[in-house]
This record gives sequence, C-alpha cells and structure tokens, in this order.
Amino acid sequence: MHKNSIPLVLAFTPNYFVPACTCLVSILESSKFKGTFHVICLLTEELNDEMKSSLADLIGPSNTLSFLNLAGKIADDIYVDEKYTVAANYRLLLPDLLPEFDTIIYIDCDIIVRNDLAELFHSVDLTGQYMAGVFEATLDFQKEHMLAIGCDPGKYINSGLLLMNLRELRQDNMSTKFLDALRFPGLEFPDQDVINQLCAGKIIGLPPYWNSIRTFFIPAYKDSFLQFYSEDDWINVQRTGNIHYTGPKPWNTFTVAFDIWWKYYNILPNSIKKFSSYSLKTRLLATIYGTSAGKSLLEGIRNFIRR
Repeated sequence: MHKNSIPLVLAFTPNYFVPACTCLVSILESSKFKGTFHVICLLTEELNDEMKSSLADLIGPSNTLSFLNLAGKIADDIYVDEKYTVAANYRLLLPDLLPEFDTIIYIDCDIIVRNDLAELFHSVDLTGQYMAGVFEATLDFQKEHMLAIGCDPGKYINSGLLLMNLRELRQDNMSTKFLDALRFPGLEFPDQDVINQLCAGKIIGLPPYWNSIRTFFIPAYKDSFLQFYSEDDWINVQRTGNIHYTGPKPWNTFTVAFDIWWKYYNILPNSIKKFSSYSLKTRLLATIYGTSAGKSLLEGIRNFIRR
C-alpha cells in the first residue's frame, strides 16, 4: 500500500450499497488529493461479484479497495437498537480490526462530502487524543439524555464522520471497553453514546462543516446552533457543509438538501444505479426539485409547513 494512501472506512449492509457508492462519489468529486484513498468496506454479509466489480470501477485504478465481512463479530448480547443495524457498531472494532493503521477516517454512508477529506486527514494532530469529530449543537429536549449517560451536552460528538487515532485507542484497549459498555440496554444512540462516554476529554472538536447533521440546516434550530457555534459557522455549513442525512433519507423521502444527494446519485454509472429500488414518487420529486421552478415551489411549500 502506498505511503500516501489515506485509509477511508465505511460500514454498510447490502441494501445500503447505493448510498455507500453515492457517498464515495461525493468524496472523490470533492478531493484535490494527489495521493490515493484505500477504501475499506466493513460488511454484514458478502457483496456479490457484480457489486464488488462496479464499486472497484467507481473508485478507479488509482485508489485501492478491500472488504471485511464482519458477520458474527458482534456478540449476541451486545445491545443493538431496532432503529439501527449492527453495522453501526463496527466502528467500535476498528482499533483491533485494522492493526496495520495508526490513523483512519471513518464515514457513515448517509453523508454527502463537499470538502476535501485529505485536508482533514493531514491537518489535525491527534497526538494523545482518541479522535476528532463534530460536536452536536444539542437541542433542549436532548439534554436530559446527555446528562443521563454522563455526557456534557456541549461536548457530545456525532460519530458519523471521525478521524480516529487507532494507535491510541489500541494502546488503551478501547474496543473491548466499547463492547462492554454496549451490553447495557437503553442507549439511545448505542455506538455514539459509548464513544462519548468513554472518550470524553480525548476528542478534538472540528468545525461543524465537516459533519453537518440535519438540524444544522433547519432555520428553526439556528438559535440552538448558535449556542455552540458562530454565525460564520452557520453560513459555512449552509454553503459547503458535508451533509449528514440523520433522520429522513433523501432516497426515501423529501428532506433537507434533497437535491444535493440526488445530484451525486445521478453521477453514478448505471451498473450501480440498477441496484437501487427507490419509489417512483421519490424519483419524481428528485426530477421536479432538479429544476429551478420545481425547487422554488417545493421550498415554498416546506417553508410554509415549518411556520
């Protein structure tokens, strides 16, 4: 593997294959990196050969690709909330799964990247820290949960995009500690909650445009955002933030930055698109929203409903 290669890790189930590819194409389109990415796919089950081949074609010959099938790696007594798949917990295993790497980028598949991840990888000093990521602008109704699990509402990280110091995490045997913490039911966001519980004090906060969750784009939540970040941060998120589709997914329904996800989906080759099974209604919305008149109409309706 080339020394300038950046390890980039995604975890997904087969039904998330197309969103994973859409995420990857946004990363490649936004990168000015002169080196290469080594894309590591953590899987709940094997992809078929056609999927693997089309994914390799998507990232191109200058980048490398590997697959890790982790079926059975999470014990049955580990808590998995019904809202999530077991793949969400795979990021907790990374220090032990990838002993050959000291630093990696982990990214959720429901993110569209509009910034250069190589800049993130090369600009943050993780010495003595476990990871870097974006702290959520905690909403008032969320604070009770944060405090209940022992977390400071202003220092609760979203685990969707992480720059991880695997060396430091391995040194402190954190994967075992994460899994032990997962054995307690009632965690609202299991993997995210235990990361925040056990890594507190060893997390570097990144500017919010690196992982702009859904609420960062909704004007009604701007006051909450400004309790933790600045007006300039808000503007940067709107203009160029990496969009994390927490909550409703744009391939299922109309949601924030709906058109931007479909913009990158439309770049995908047909060899990947054919694995999607999105509803006619959602596809029609994407077509309408892709026009200036359609976007103005739908935005007007959404703003009216939000009043």
